[in-house]
Amino acid sequence: MKTIWIILLLVCSNIFMTTAWYWHLKPGVASLPVWKIVLISWGIAFFEYCLTVPANHYGREWGIGAFQLKIIQEVVTLVVFTFFAIFYLKEPFHWKYLISFLCVLAAVYFAFKK
Repeated sequence: MKTIWIILLLVCSNIFMTTAWYWHLKPGVASLPVWKIVLISWGIAFFEYCLTVPANHYGREWGIGAFQLKIIQEVVTLVVFTFFAIFYLKEPFHWKYLISFLCVLAAVYFAFKK
């Protein structure tokens, strides 16, 4: 059950981070000056840190190894980014991305294999 809380914190933090990194790529927004984009992104990223740091801290405290936390983080990042790219940026999803994600899931399997 504790792992679910870690994953939920990481999902929420990744929503903020993905938004901070990629929100400005949408047509129309890209015309903002870069310095404004950076300041806005820093403001959004602050909330990502407020969630990621506790997720990693408690995850480690609750017995999840650092490598395992990082692997979980990468999978969560890919899932969140996929939804963001498809629904916000309107990017097409190709079959080769699915194969790439399956390779990452294989990494998760090996990271948690006893």
